[in-house]
Amino acid sequence: MARNRKRRMMNQINVVPYIDVTLVLLVIFMVTAPMTNPGVVDLPKVGQALKQSAAPIVVTVQKDGMAEIAGKNLQRDELLFEIKKQLNTKDSSTNPRSVVVAADEKTPYGKVIEVMDLLKQAKVDKIGLLFKPAP
Repeated sequence: MARNRKRRMMNQINVVPYIDVTLVLLVIFMVTAPMTNPGVVDLPKVGQALKQSAAPIVVTVQKDGMAEIAGKNLQRDELLFEIKKQLNTKDSSTNPRSVVVAADEKTPYGKVIEVMDLLKQAKVDKIGLLFKPAP
């Protein structure tokens, strides 16, 4: 008579496989979490003054190709000598100075490149460009 019993439908969800999957994922995350390298951000402190570097050397390139440093018009060789002289000061060994090349829109691009080439010969590491509107 035991064989004549009808099978009843199961009305409960079997959660054991879900628990197994969850535990496997938990173990995976626990193993891989120490391997990740969180980014470290150095935030500025309140009241901390920014370290001011030396003022850059400004080389102004004129329309005719002449270069000017601090109001002195210089030829190519004079410019190279003046830049090397200003870069070899006693402060430049600890805090290297940068050079800014300034020109307006009427200055030929080739003249600016020639000055930048001179700066490269003088072993200047930091070179910036500055646009000056024409007067």
